[in-house]
Parts: sequence; structure tokens; C-alpha cells
Amino acid sequence: MEPFYFKSYEKVVGTAHNVQELEKEIARIGATDPACVNWHLEQGHIVSWLKYIGNNTLAEMLKGVKDWREALARIRDYYAIQQKTTTSSKRKWKKAQVWH
Repeated sequence: MEPFYFKSYEKVVGTAHNVQELEKEIARIGATDPACVNWHLEQGHIVSWLKYIGNNTLAEMLKGVKDWREALARIRDYYAIQQKTTTSSKRKWKKAQVWH
């Protein structure tokens, strides 16, 4: 799969191969060149890439976001949701084992 390339005036300033790298690059680039990250958000590039890699949940969470700080907050919310879902699934699986 193609990584996501953060570009600023046709120059690649960052690359992300997964959601963890995307979060790090948004934080790093946003701190020094917020217009770059905001432009990619406004144009829907990040949402499109997330759909491309099959992460429709996070893509929906970032839809319409135009500020890199809001994007970071939503990515962190996404992690929290994933953590709860994983923990809940493990509990259900353990309960099923106890009953059988």
C-alpha cells in the first residue's frame, strides 16, 4: 500500500505508513507548519488515504476536520475506542470460556 505523503509546496515533508505514524507526523508537522496539515485535512486527503488503507472508522471520525489539533484529538479518541472494544471483546471471550 502507498504511504501518505505530507507535501508542502510540492516538497514531501513527512510520510506515514499507518495510523501511528500518521498521528506522529500530524503532531510533528502541525507544530512547525500547521497550514500544511490543515490543507491536507481541508482537501480530504487524509480521509481518502484512511479509506484506502481500510480504516473507515477513523476516516469517518476525521471527516470535516480542518484543524490539525482537532485531528490529533480525534485520533486519540479513536485509540480509546479501539482500546475499549478490544478489552470488552477479551472479557466476553473469557466469560464464554468459563461457561463452557
